[in-house]
Amino acid sequence: MIERPEYIKKLLTFKDKKIVKIITGVRRCGKSTMFELYQEELKQQGVKPGQIQSINLEDLDNEPLKDYHRLYEQITKNLIPNVQNYVFLDEVQVVPEFGQVVNSLYLKSNVDIYLTGSNSKIQSKDIASKIEREYVTIPMFPLSFKEYLTARDSVSSGNLDSLYDDYLMYSSFPRALSFKTAANSWDKAAVRQYLYDLYDKIVLKDIVENKNISDTSRLESVIKFMADNISKETSINNIANTMTTHGRKIDNKTVESYIEAFCDSFVLYKANRYDVKGKEILKTLNKYYLVDLGLRYLLLGDKKTDSGKMLENVVYLELLRRGYNVYIGKVDRKEVDFVAEGANGTEYYQISDTILDEDTFAREISSLEVIDDHNPKFILTRDYDTSSYKGIRIQNVLKWLAGQK
Repeated sequence: MIERPEYIKKLLTFKDKKIVKIITGVRRCGKSTMFELYQEELKQQGVKPGQIQSINLEDLDNEPLKDYHRLYEQITKNLIPNVQNYVFLDEVQVVPEFGQVVNSLYLKSNVDIYLTGSNSKIQSKDIASKIEREYVTIPMFPLSFKEYLTARDSVSSGNLDSLYDDYLMYSSFPRALSFKTAANSWDKAAVRQYLYDLYDKIVLKDIVENKNISDTSRLESVIKFMADNISKETSINNIANTMTTHGRKIDNKTVESYIEAFCDSFVLYKANRYDVKGKEILKTLNKYYLVDLGLRYLLLGDKKTDSGKMLENVVYLELLRRGYNVYIGKVDRKEVDFVAEGANGTEYYQISDTILDEDTFAREISSLEVIDDHNPKFILTRDYDTSSYKGIRIQNVLKWLAGQK
Protein backbone atom coordinates (compact mmCIF):
# COMPACT_ATOMS: atom_id res chain seq x y z
CA MET A 1 0.00 0.00 0.00
CA ILE A 2 1.15 3.52 -0.78
CA GLU A 3 1.66 5.58 2.36
CA ARG A 4 -0.47 8.74 2.62
CA PRO A 5 0.98 10.36 5.77
CA GLU A 6 -0.59 13.79 5.29
CA TYR A 7 -4.10 12.33 5.38
CA ILE A 8 -3.30 10.12 8.38
CA LYS A 9 -2.04 13.24 10.17
CA LYS A 10 -5.29 15.07 9.44
CA LEU A 11 -7.38 12.18 10.73
CA LEU A 12 -5.31 11.91 13.90
CA THR A 13 -5.97 15.61 14.53
CA PHE A 14 -9.68 14.78 14.92
CA LYS A 15 -9.29 11.35 16.56
CA ASP A 16 -11.66 10.85 19.51
CA LYS A 17 -13.13 14.31 19.02
CA LYS A 18 -16.93 14.43 19.10
CA ILE A 19 -17.17 15.19 15.42
CA VAL A 20 -17.95 13.03 12.38
CA LYS A 21 -15.01 12.68 9.99
CA ILE A 22 -16.00 12.61 6.30
CA ILE A 23 -13.40 11.89 3.61
CA THR A 24 -14.51 12.98 0.15
CA GLY A 25 -12.89 12.50 -3.22
CA VAL A 26 -13.09 11.00 -6.67
CA ARG A 27 -13.47 7.24 -7.01
CA ARG A 28 -10.26 5.23 -6.60
CA CYS A 29 -8.19 8.09 -5.23
CA GLY A 30 -7.28 5.88 -2.27
CA LYS A 31 -9.95 6.52 0.37
CA SER A 32 -10.51 2.85 1.26
CA THR A 33 -6.77 2.18 1.41
CA MET A 34 -6.29 5.25 3.57
CA PHE A 35 -8.87 3.86 6.00
CA GLU A 36 -6.83 0.65 6.19
CA LEU A 37 -3.65 2.61 6.85
CA TYR A 38 -5.36 4.66 9.54
CA GLN A 39 -6.76 1.56 11.21
CA GLU A 40 -3.24 0.12 11.34
CA GLU A 41 -2.12 3.36 12.99
CA LEU A 42 -4.87 2.99 15.57
CA LYS A 43 -3.73 -0.54 16.36
CA GLN A 44 -0.17 0.67 16.80
CA GLN A 45 -1.54 3.16 19.32
CA GLY A 46 -3.09 0.32 21.33
CA VAL A 47 -6.59 0.07 19.87
CA LYS A 48 -7.75 -3.56 19.81
CA PRO A 49 -9.04 -5.02 16.52
CA GLY A 50 -12.45 -5.64 18.10
CA GLN A 51 -12.85 -1.92 18.73
CA ILE A 52 -12.74 -1.27 14.96
CA GLN A 53 -15.64 -1.88 12.60
CA SER A 54 -15.08 -1.22 8.90
CA ILE A 55 -17.86 -1.71 6.35
CA ASN A 56 -17.53 -1.11 2.61
CA LEU A 57 -21.09 -0.50 1.52
CA GLU A 58 -20.32 -1.12 -2.16
CA ASP A 59 -19.24 -4.68 -1.35
CA LEU A 60 -21.96 -7.06 -2.52
CA ASP A 61 -21.57 -9.00 0.73
CA ASN A 62 -22.93 -5.91 2.48
CA GLU A 63 -25.92 -5.45 0.16
CA PRO A 64 -28.45 -6.09 2.97
CA LEU A 65 -26.89 -3.26 4.98
CA LYS A 66 -28.18 -0.67 2.51
CA ASP A 67 -31.27 -0.86 4.70
CA TYR A 68 -30.28 1.65 7.35
CA HIS A 69 -32.08 -0.28 10.14
CA ARG A 70 -30.00 -3.37 9.41
CA LEU A 71 -26.80 -1.33 9.13
CA TYR A 72 -27.43 0.30 12.50
CA GLU A 73 -28.25 -3.06 14.09
CA GLN A 74 -25.08 -4.63 12.64
CA ILE A 75 -22.89 -1.88 14.08
CA THR A 76 -24.49 -1.57 17.50
CA LYS A 77 -24.49 -5.30 18.25
CA ASN A 78 -20.71 -5.36 17.74
CA LEU A 79 -19.87 -2.31 19.85
CA ILE A 80 -17.70 -3.06 22.86
CA PRO A 81 -19.01 -1.32 26.00
CA ASN A 82 -16.87 0.97 28.16
CA VAL A 83 -14.14 1.51 25.54
CA GLN A 84 -13.86 3.74 22.49
CA ASN A 85 -15.14 2.14 19.28
CA TYR A 86 -14.11 3.25 15.78
CA VAL A 87 -16.70 2.88 13.01
CA PHE A 88 -15.69 3.24 9.35
CA LEU A 89 -18.39 3.36 6.67
CA ASP A 90 -16.93 3.34 3.17
CA GLU A 91 -19.02 4.77 0.28
CA VAL A 92 -21.80 5.59 2.70
CA GLN A 93 -23.80 7.42 0.02
CA VAL A 94 -25.18 4.10 -1.26
CA VAL A 95 -27.34 3.95 1.89
CA PRO A 96 -30.18 6.39 1.13
CA GLU A 97 -30.82 7.13 4.83
CA PHE A 98 -27.23 7.03 6.06
CA GLY A 99 -27.87 10.17 8.09
CA GLN A 100 -30.20 8.24 10.41
CA VAL A 101 -27.41 5.80 11.23
CA VAL A 102 -24.79 8.47 11.76
CA ASN A 103 -27.04 10.66 13.90
CA SER A 104 -27.87 7.76 16.22
CA LEU A 105 -24.28 6.52 16.50
CA TYR A 106 -23.17 10.05 17.31
CA LEU A 107 -25.35 9.98 20.45
CA LYS A 108 -23.23 7.16 21.89
CA SER A 109 -20.35 8.44 23.98
CA ASN A 110 -17.93 5.70 22.93
CA VAL A 111 -18.21 5.81 19.11
CA ASP A 112 -15.81 7.67 16.79
CA ILE A 113 -17.31 7.87 13.28
CA TYR A 114 -15.51 7.97 9.91
CA LEU A 115 -17.21 8.12 6.49
CA THR A 116 -16.16 8.22 2.86
CA GLY A 117 -18.09 9.19 -0.24
CA SER A 118 -17.38 9.64 -3.94
CA ASN A 119 -20.16 11.74 -5.43
CA SER A 120 -22.83 14.38 -4.95
CA LYS A 121 -24.75 12.38 -2.38
CA ILE A 122 -21.93 13.06 0.08
CA GLN A 123 -21.51 16.73 -0.82
CA SER A 124 -21.84 19.36 1.89
CA LYS A 125 -25.32 20.36 0.78
CA ASP A 126 -26.50 16.77 1.26
CA ILE A 127 -24.58 16.21 4.48
CA ALA A 128 -26.22 19.24 6.07
CA SER A 129 -29.67 17.83 5.35
CA LYS A 130 -28.91 14.29 6.54
CA ILE A 131 -26.35 14.61 9.33
CA GLU A 132 -27.62 16.72 12.17
CA ARG A 133 -24.36 16.47 14.12
CA GLU A 134 -21.03 18.23 13.91
CA TYR A 135 -18.82 17.03 11.08
CA VAL A 136 -15.61 17.90 9.28
CA THR A 137 -14.86 17.09 5.65
CA ILE A 138 -11.36 16.07 4.59
CA PRO A 139 -10.96 16.27 0.80
CA MET A 140 -8.78 13.55 -0.71
CA PHE A 141 -7.10 13.53 -4.10
CA PRO A 142 -5.13 11.07 -6.23
CA LEU A 143 -1.40 11.00 -5.53
CA SER A 144 0.49 14.26 -5.21
CA PHE A 145 3.78 14.42 -7.10
CA LYS A 146 5.60 13.97 -3.78
CA GLU A 147 3.56 10.86 -2.94
CA TYR A 148 4.13 9.61 -6.47
CA LEU A 149 7.90 9.95 -6.10
CA THR A 150 7.81 8.07 -2.80
CA ALA A 151 5.73 5.30 -4.36
CA ARG A 152 8.17 5.09 -7.27
CA ASP A 153 11.03 5.02 -4.73
CA SER A 154 12.73 7.81 -6.64
CA VAL A 155 13.24 11.19 -5.01
CA SER A 156 16.48 12.40 -6.61
CA SER A 157 16.18 15.69 -8.49
CA GLY A 158 18.18 14.34 -11.43
CA ASN A 159 15.17 12.57 -12.95
CA LEU A 160 12.35 14.79 -11.76
CA ASP A 161 11.49 15.88 -15.30
CA SER A 162 11.00 12.37 -16.69
CA LEU A 163 9.11 11.31 -13.57
CA TYR A 164 6.85 14.33 -13.90
CA ASP A 165 6.10 13.38 -17.51
CA ASP A 166 5.14 9.88 -16.34
CA TYR A 167 3.01 11.39 -13.57
CA LEU A 168 0.99 13.30 -16.13
CA MET A 169 0.63 10.69 -18.84
CA TYR A 170 0.22 7.52 -16.79
CA SER A 171 -2.03 9.03 -14.13
CA SER A 172 -1.85 10.05 -10.50
CA PHE A 173 -4.41 7.41 -9.47
CA PRO A 174 -2.62 5.02 -7.07
CA ARG A 175 -3.67 1.83 -8.88
CA ALA A 176 -2.08 3.00 -12.13
CA LEU A 177 1.36 2.40 -10.60
CA SER A 178 0.68 -1.33 -10.65
CA PHE A 179 1.07 -1.20 -14.43
CA LYS A 180 4.74 -0.23 -14.16
CA THR A 181 6.73 -3.21 -15.44
CA ALA A 182 9.88 -4.75 -14.01
CA ALA A 183 11.82 -3.37 -16.96
CA ASN A 184 11.02 0.16 -15.74
CA SER A 185 8.57 0.77 -18.56
CA TRP A 186 4.79 1.01 -18.68
CA ASP A 187 2.09 -1.35 -19.86
CA LYS A 188 0.44 1.50 -21.74
CA ALA A 189 -2.53 -0.56 -22.88
CA ALA A 190 -3.27 -1.62 -19.30
CA VAL A 191 -3.07 1.97 -18.04
CA ARG A 192 -5.40 3.13 -20.77
CA GLN A 193 -7.90 0.36 -20.06
CA TYR A 194 -7.79 1.11 -16.32
CA LEU A 195 -8.45 4.81 -16.91
CA TYR A 196 -11.22 4.07 -19.38
CA ASP A 197 -12.93 1.75 -16.89
CA LEU A 198 -12.67 4.48 -14.24
CA TYR A 199 -14.02 7.07 -16.67
CA ASP A 200 -16.82 4.70 -17.61
CA LYS A 201 -17.76 4.20 -13.95
CA ILE A 202 -17.73 7.89 -13.02
CA VAL A 203 -19.02 9.53 -16.19
CA LEU A 204 -21.07 6.92 -17.97
CA LYS A 205 -22.60 5.30 -14.89
CA ASP A 206 -22.52 7.43 -11.73
CA ILE A 207 -23.35 10.75 -13.36
CA VAL A 208 -25.81 9.31 -15.87
CA GLU A 209 -27.62 7.56 -13.01
CA ASN A 210 -27.60 10.58 -10.69
CA LYS A 211 -28.76 13.02 -13.37
CA ASN A 212 -31.06 10.65 -15.30
CA ILE A 213 -29.23 11.47 -18.53
CA SER A 214 -30.43 9.76 -21.69
CA ASP A 215 -27.99 11.29 -24.23
CA THR A 216 -24.51 10.36 -23.02
CA SER A 217 -22.87 11.72 -26.18
CA ARG A 218 -23.54 15.31 -25.13
CA LEU A 219 -22.26 14.57 -21.63
CA GLU A 220 -19.04 13.20 -23.09
CA SER A 221 -18.72 16.21 -25.37
CA VAL A 222 -18.88 18.53 -22.36
CA ILE A 223 -16.18 16.69 -20.38
CA LYS A 224 -13.91 16.61 -23.44
CA PHE A 225 -14.44 20.34 -23.91
CA MET A 226 -13.62 20.98 -20.27
CA ALA A 227 -10.54 18.75 -20.39
CA ASP A 228 -9.33 20.65 -23.45
CA ASN A 229 -9.88 23.99 -21.73
CA ILE A 230 -8.34 23.50 -18.29
CA SER A 231 -6.86 26.74 -16.93
CA LYS A 232 -8.84 28.87 -19.40
CA GLU A 233 -11.45 31.38 -18.30
CA THR A 234 -14.77 29.77 -19.13
CA SER A 235 -18.43 30.73 -19.08
CA ILE A 236 -21.45 28.45 -19.43
CA ASN A 237 -22.65 30.54 -22.37
CA ASN A 238 -19.31 30.21 -24.16
CA ILE A 239 -19.27 26.44 -23.72
CA ALA A 240 -22.80 26.06 -25.10
CA ASN A 241 -22.12 28.38 -28.04
CA THR A 242 -18.82 26.69 -28.93
CA MET A 243 -20.32 23.20 -28.83
CA THR A 244 -23.33 24.31 -30.88
CA THR A 245 -21.02 25.90 -33.47
CA HIS A 246 -19.21 22.58 -33.80
CA GLY A 247 -22.44 20.72 -34.45
CA ARG A 248 -23.26 19.57 -30.92
CA LYS A 249 -26.32 21.66 -30.03
CA ILE A 250 -26.76 22.10 -26.29
CA ASP A 251 -28.41 24.74 -24.12
CA ASN A 252 -26.92 26.65 -21.19
CA LYS A 253 -29.01 24.91 -18.57
CA THR A 254 -27.84 21.47 -19.68
CA VAL A 255 -24.19 22.55 -19.76
CA GLU A 256 -24.48 23.98 -16.26
CA SER A 257 -26.11 20.80 -14.98
CA TYR A 258 -23.40 18.59 -16.50
CA ILE A 259 -20.53 20.69 -15.15
CA GLU A 260 -22.12 20.67 -11.71
CA ALA A 261 -22.29 16.86 -11.93
CA PHE A 262 -18.59 16.64 -12.83
CA CYS A 263 -17.71 18.86 -9.88
CA ASP A 264 -19.97 16.90 -7.53
CA SER A 265 -18.17 13.71 -8.56
CA PHE A 266 -14.78 15.38 -8.01
CA VAL A 267 -13.76 15.02 -11.65
CA LEU A 268 -13.60 18.79 -12.10
CA TYR A 269 -12.70 21.54 -9.65
CA LYS A 270 -13.95 25.08 -10.05
CA ALA A 271 -11.74 28.09 -9.28
CA ASN A 272 -13.55 31.40 -8.86
CA ARG A 273 -12.04 34.71 -9.90
CA TYR A 274 -11.07 37.09 -7.11
CA ASP A 275 -10.58 40.84 -7.17
CA VAL A 276 -7.35 41.26 -5.21
CA LYS A 277 -7.82 44.97 -4.54
CA GLY A 278 -11.58 44.89 -4.00
CA LYS A 279 -11.31 41.73 -1.84
CA GLU A 280 -14.36 40.12 -3.41
CA ILE A 281 -15.17 37.00 -5.39
CA LEU A 282 -16.27 37.66 -8.97
CA LYS A 283 -19.15 35.72 -10.47
CA THR A 284 -18.04 35.37 -14.10
CA LEU A 285 -15.29 33.70 -16.13
CA ASN A 286 -14.24 30.98 -13.73
CA LYS A 287 -11.62 28.34 -14.46
CA TYR A 288 -11.90 24.58 -14.15
CA TYR A 289 -9.23 21.98 -13.44
CA LEU A 290 -9.22 18.21 -13.97
CA VAL A 291 -8.63 15.84 -11.05
CA ASP A 292 -6.11 13.74 -13.02
CA LEU A 293 -4.24 14.54 -16.22
CA GLY A 294 -4.01 10.90 -17.22
CA LEU A 295 -7.75 11.20 -17.86
CA ARG A 296 -7.03 14.17 -20.10
CA TYR A 297 -4.65 12.09 -22.22
CA LEU A 298 -7.34 9.40 -22.38
CA LEU A 299 -9.93 11.90 -23.63
CA LEU A 300 -7.80 14.05 -25.92
CA GLY A 301 -4.65 12.15 -26.79
CA ASP A 302 -1.10 13.49 -26.50
CA LYS A 303 -1.30 17.31 -26.68
CA LYS A 304 2.25 18.27 -25.76
CA THR A 305 1.69 21.92 -26.68
CA ASP A 306 -0.50 22.22 -23.59
CA SER A 307 2.31 21.72 -21.07
CA GLY A 308 1.75 25.13 -19.46
CA LYS A 309 -1.96 24.47 -18.95
CA MET A 310 -1.23 21.07 -17.42
CA LEU A 311 1.42 22.50 -15.11
CA GLU A 312 -1.09 25.08 -13.87
CA ASN A 313 -3.58 22.25 -13.28
CA VAL A 314 -1.04 20.31 -11.21
CA VAL A 315 -0.14 23.33 -9.07
CA TYR A 316 -3.80 24.17 -8.46
CA LEU A 317 -4.51 20.68 -7.11
CA GLU A 318 -1.35 20.79 -4.99
CA LEU A 319 -2.43 24.04 -3.36
CA LEU A 320 -5.77 22.43 -2.54
CA ARG A 321 -3.94 19.44 -1.04
CA ARG A 322 -1.94 21.82 1.15
CA GLY A 323 -5.15 23.21 2.58
CA TYR A 324 -5.50 26.50 0.72
CA ASN A 325 -8.63 28.08 -0.68
CA VAL A 326 -7.53 28.91 -4.22
CA TYR A 327 -8.81 31.65 -6.54
CA ILE A 328 -7.87 33.16 -9.88
CA GLY A 329 -6.59 36.65 -9.10
CA LYS A 330 -7.64 39.81 -10.91
CA VAL A 331 -5.74 42.99 -10.16
CA ASP A 332 -6.40 46.03 -12.35
CA ARG A 333 -6.25 44.58 -15.88
CA LYS A 334 -3.81 41.81 -15.02
CA GLU A 335 -4.33 38.26 -13.88
CA VAL A 336 -2.56 36.42 -11.09
CA ASP A 337 -2.68 32.67 -11.68
CA PHE A 338 -3.50 31.81 -8.08
CA VAL A 339 -4.47 33.64 -4.92
CA ALA A 340 -4.01 31.04 -2.16
CA GLU A 341 -5.60 31.74 1.21
CA GLY A 342 -4.42 29.51 4.05
CA ALA A 343 -4.22 29.36 7.82
CA ASN A 344 -1.11 31.56 7.79
CA GLY A 345 -2.40 34.18 5.38
CA THR A 346 -2.48 34.83 1.63
CA GLU A 347 0.10 33.93 -1.02
CA TYR A 348 0.25 34.76 -4.74
CA TYR A 349 1.50 32.43 -7.48
CA GLN A 350 2.40 32.76 -11.13
CA ILE A 351 2.96 29.51 -13.04
CA SER A 352 5.08 29.27 -16.20
CA ASP A 353 6.95 26.50 -18.00
CA THR A 354 9.90 28.87 -18.39
CA ILE A 355 10.71 32.52 -17.78
CA LEU A 356 14.07 32.53 -19.57
CA ASP A 357 12.55 34.59 -22.37
CA GLU A 358 12.67 38.29 -21.42
CA ASP A 359 9.12 39.03 -22.51
CA THR A 360 7.74 36.09 -20.54
CA PHE A 361 9.73 37.10 -17.48
CA ALA A 362 8.45 40.67 -17.69
CA ARG A 363 4.83 39.50 -18.09
CA GLU A 364 4.91 37.12 -15.15
CA ILE A 365 6.68 39.60 -12.87
CA SER A 366 4.37 42.49 -13.76
CA SER A 367 1.26 40.64 -12.61
CA LEU A 368 2.77 40.28 -9.14
CA GLU A 369 4.39 43.72 -8.97
CA VAL A 370 1.03 45.53 -9.17
CA ILE A 371 -0.10 43.87 -5.92
CA ASP A 372 0.77 46.40 -3.26
CA ASP A 373 0.45 44.28 -0.11
CA HIS A 374 3.32 42.42 1.56
CA ASN A 375 2.06 38.86 1.27
CA PRO A 376 4.49 36.29 -0.19
CA LYS A 377 4.71 36.17 -3.99
CA PHE A 378 6.05 33.25 -6.04
CA ILE A 379 6.83 32.32 -9.61
CA LEU A 380 6.92 28.56 -10.12
CA THR A 381 8.70 27.42 -13.27
CA ARG A 382 10.33 24.35 -14.84
CA ASP A 383 13.59 26.34 -14.99
CA TYR A 384 16.18 25.19 -12.46
CA ASP A 385 17.55 28.64 -11.62
CA THR A 386 16.34 29.63 -8.16
CA SER A 387 16.46 33.33 -7.32
CA SER A 388 14.36 36.30 -6.27
CA TYR A 389 13.42 39.59 -7.87
CA LYS A 390 12.14 42.55 -5.85
CA GLY A 391 11.00 40.19 -3.13
CA ILE A 392 9.31 37.77 -5.56
CA ARG A 393 10.63 34.25 -5.05
CA ILE A 394 11.37 32.21 -8.16
CA GLN A 395 11.36 28.45 -7.56
CA ASN A 396 11.65 25.29 -9.59
CA VAL A 397 8.11 23.95 -9.64
CA LEU A 398 9.06 20.25 -9.64
CA LYS A 399 11.17 20.68 -6.53
CA TRP A 400 8.34 22.67 -4.97
CA LEU A 401 5.90 19.88 -5.78
CA ALA A 402 8.33 17.29 -4.41
CA GLY A 403 8.83 19.22 -1.17
CA GLN A 404 12.51 19.82 -1.94
CA LYS A 405 14.54 22.98 -1.40
